[in-house]
Amino acid sequence: MQIDTALILCAGFGKRLLPLTRNMPKPLLKIGDLTLLEKTIKLIGKLKIKRIKINIFYLSNEIKKFVNQLNTNIDIELIEDGKEILDTGGGIFNMIKDSTDENFLVFNPDTIWNDSYNKYILEMTDLYFKQEINNILLVVHRDMSFDKRLKGDFNLVNGKLTRDDNKNFIYTGCQIFNKNIFSKTSKKKFSMNEIWTKQIKESRLFGYKSNIEFLHTTDLEIYNKILKNQ
Repeated sequence: MQIDTALILCAGFGKRLLPLTRNMPKPLLKIGDLTLLEKTIKLIGKLKIKRIKINIFYLSNEIKKFVNQLNTNIDIELIEDGKEILDTGGGIFNMIKDSTDENFLVFNPDTIWNDSYNKYILEMTDLYFKQEINNILLVVHRDMSFDKRLKGDFNLVNGKLTRDDNKNFIYTGCQIFNKNIFSKTSKKKFSMNEIWTKQIKESRLFGYKSNIEFLHTTDLEIYNKILKNQ
């Protein structure tokens, strides 16, 4: 089995990268010759995924123009959050609510994605289907983070994620989920953390470890440091 649709979260304000994001949405900032969004799309193409849905809100016209000019064989659909930004969970749910697909791969373009992730994502996908998992997150030990200020989000024990005191693993911004994790969702605007908290309580939130250096455009300081290291 494989996943046919990937989601990319592009609705955020990017406030931590001001003033760069005053007139340019964060996903369109460049690392080298490519934007963060294009790096994400290129990785999705390597994974042989057929469709991409991108949610937009802040400076949405800039992303529309960029996508319209892209040279890609992937079918890309842009979906507006609406009159207000829907946060991570609400944005994802809004993108999938009318889809006939059951399983989705999600990317946050704040991470600098590259071809090295292909191996880990394919392994994570294989595990997801073999073990009939509902939600699995690609995580990395915080020792592998370029930004040493980042604290861990989770602990990883026997393939499952918890939020105890020893949180040594950072969420990379890539996950796979089955749409049934939203079956009891009634709110329109909410954080994905609310879903993960429920999954953890039921011991159903899984993690898969990446061993790639984690480059994440946390803020202007880190973005500039990453640029200097390219």
